[in-house]
Amino acid sequence: MFGQGTQTMMFAHGFGCDQNMWRFVTGAFEKDYKIILFDYVGSGQSDISAYSYERYSDLNGYVQDVLNICEELVLTDVIFVGHSVSSMIGLLSSIQTPNYFNRLIFVGPSPCYINDLPNYYGGFERKDIEDLLDIMEKNYIGWASFLAPMAMQNQERPELSEELETSFCSTDPVIASRFAEVTFYSDNRSDLPKV
Repeated sequence: MFGQGTQTMMFAHGFGCDQNMWRFVTGAFEKDYKIILFDYVGSGQSDISAYSYERYSDLNGYVQDVLNICEELVLTDVIFVGHSVSSMIGLLSSIQTPNYFNRLIFVGPSPCYINDLPNYYGGFERKDIEDLLDIMEKNYIGWASFLAPMAMQNQERPELSEELETSFCSTDPVIASRFAEVTFYSDNRSDLPKV
């Protein structure tokens, strides 16, 4: 927690990342807001011993983490900024306990990553996700070095891809694979109208 403001902005990182990813963004807000950064269990500097396969078998375990932070810090009026899968985690958190949240800001959100054609384009075929998870299980380091530049799509700044690859590789491979499975198989399209 840092910042000089009274209203809280909570920044939630995406899959394979940690709170450090927000360092280029939070500086623009710290004079006007109280900033909260955290790592999901299994990411960054989190306590890996707190990971439970059962709790994190779907997005609700991560939702509970966000709500626990809000409860512990007695937060209200939070501006929640979620990247990628954290967008849906924030959405589900706000549905479950709306009094904690003022606004939701989503960066690169997807309510469902798998195509459901002809009516919905999520970006991946189910087979693509199955192959991705298979590669993660067989060769996690190779998967990270392959995916990081594709995800970053910033060829003129290769250091960003390298940082993302390092972030991927700093995560426990078993937990990362499970988080990927939970992320890419989630479907929150029916939750969108509830916010």
